[in-house]
Amino acid sequence: MLSKRYAWADRSRCVACGACANECPRGAVEILHGCFARMDAERCVGCGKCAAVCPADCITLLEREARV
Repeated sequence: MLSKRYAWADRSRCVACGACANECPRGAVEILHGCFARMDAERCVGCGKCAAVCPADCITLLEREARV
């Protein structure tokens, strides 16, 4: 079952430091091409640990849309 929230990173603000990827307990974050973080919404549990450690403050927790 998916959680109600998931993490999203603003690629234009991301500094690709990897702090979020290192903190994610589900391995839902990867740094692509050394340029930005990509969040896997299906693996993300919305815990917010990635957002808490992000020095660029570019990660937001979003509400999942209800699936009918």
